[in-house]
Amino acid sequence: MDSSPRYRQLALHYLQAIQAGTLQAGDRLPSLRALMKQHGISLSTALQVCRTLESEGWAEARERSGYFVRRPTRLATPPMDEPATDRAPDPAQYVGIHEKVSEFVMRRRYGGVQLDLAVARGAPSLYPADALRASLSRLLRQRPQMLTTAAPSRSRTPFREAISQRALRAGMRLSPDEVLPTNGCIEALNLALRAVARPGDTVAVESPTFYGLLQVLESLGMRALEIPTSPQTGLSLEALELAVRAYGNIKAVVVVPHLQNPLGSVMPDSHKARLVALCEQHGMALIEDDTYTELLDAPLVPPALKSFDRSGNVIHCASLHKVLAPGMRLGWVNAGRWHARVEMLKYTQTRSNEELSQWAAGQYMATGAYDRHLRHLRDQLRSQRARTADSVARHFPAGTRINLPPGGLQLWVELPERLSADRVFDAALREHILVAPGTLFSNSSRCDHFVRLNCGWPWSPALEAGLRRLGKITSSLAAAAPADPRRGAIATAATVNE
Repeated sequence: MDSSPRYRQLALHYLQAIQAGTLQAGDRLPSLRALMKQHGISLSTALQVCRTLESEGWAEARERSGYFVRRPTRLATPPMDEPATDRAPDPAQYVGIHEKVSEFVMRRRYGGVQLDLAVARGAPSLYPADALRASLSRLLRQRPQMLTTAAPSRSRTPFREAISQRALRAGMRLSPDEVLPTNGCIEALNLALRAVARPGDTVAVESPTFYGLLQVLESLGMRALEIPTSPQTGLSLEALELAVRAYGNIKAVVVVPHLQNPLGSVMPDSHKARLVALCEQHGMALIEDDTYTELLDAPLVPPALKSFDRSGNVIHCASLHKVLAPGMRLGWVNAGRWHARVEMLKYTQTRSNEELSQWAAGQYMATGAYDRHLRHLRDQLRSQRARTADSVARHFPAGTRINLPPGGLQLWVELPERLSADRVFDAALREHILVAPGTLFSNSSRCDHFVRLNCGWPWSPALEAGLRRLGKITSSLAAAAPADPRRGAIATAATVNE
């Protein structure tokens, strides 16, 4: 049964009619009075239905005439190409990325940024700050000793219980004792990699991938082998099999199966089963980064990679950083057959997480308020993604391509004529707009003409003006004579690093 709000159910009903061609661009939608009578809803709900379709680009209001169907501009942009998967990855991709990321962070810090489109983060207003603050205050009244008592390493907190219960929705059966709290997902990934590989070992990653993972691998002295990844279906299993035959010494595979960062791809269930079996067959640990699943626009939670695991070969990592409380840095890991080793590595590296945030988050997650928050968050992000994509389609130069993910915080944008993303980064930063150039997401050159744009900020005139200005900057650069794509501060840093 669909538990989403009534206005959302009806908006989806009319959206499906539009997508099926029953309602076409220019057709008039039912009036507010007709919606109220036909569906037995209030005027407020009828308005929400129309405004939801409008905010997501499927309807437009005409003065004194009502709402009419429109075709979002973003749908006119061509889809991205699938990656080439018929050759083994280039060993040159092992070149490090620390210098590029350090340059990016330094320029972000001192660049006078006024519009940050580079982060993959939601605005603070999207999260239930008041509810969490009330929970923390109540806990401090009831358990003031939490601030002065060291947290036991195996305490059974409401957080661990909530995670184990919610894991059932994704097909996982975990006891609270099998959920190890961490300082965000990045620590969980760090622990997982240290448990299964050593300095000098090769780890297969998606390409493009989150630059933080490339940093972790480099800091651990491990070698990142980039595997081509589809903007629709995720990691190419054919390319991974080819890499296994070519190299034969891959210790682990790290993937984001749902709303992959930065592509936004979602791995089909059949691919998940094949990937789990492939890694088990070749003795490669499979590390699952499940950070974004709760942001997926889907009626049901899709099965995790861990749900297909029968031998303990899958390490499941996740966090609340994107979905509930970025300031808490609260993540977790279930490490399968390596769980005892990961627990000891965690104890050695950072000891136990403090308990106060675990209790506050866990108690909130155990209530219906958490699912209501997630539905609201997904609704807001869906609207913000749609508006951002429409703005890119309207203002960026011809030939721009956008990957439209079914959820999440970001858009992956392909620039026309292989325009250097570093040149766009440089020009935009001079006007106090920050974007994440594709050079951060790969050690190869395959992403040099892509940028990642954040969709986590609520729509505003300032945001719309900033995207319009970014489009003009990109159009101006695209119209100029071709330049050396390795120019620009970030690209220069990569040259030095090589």
